[in-house]
Amino acid sequence: MTHSEPTVSPKLERPKTGFNDYAERLNGRAAMIGFVAVVLIEFLTGKGVLSWLGLIH
Repeated sequence: MTHSEPTVSPKLERPKTGFNDYAERLNGRAAMIGFVAVVLIEFLTGKGVLSWLGLIH
């Protein structure tokens, strides 16, 4: 009796939650958009984001 390797490998579905490539890519893109938005707000208003939001004076 010989031991042979399987001929078909299972197709495993990638996880949709947790730390996966898609989540990390989406998080990075959201961070870049947020950073650009903060820089634009400061440039256009002449105030920092916290003062623009009314949190500091």
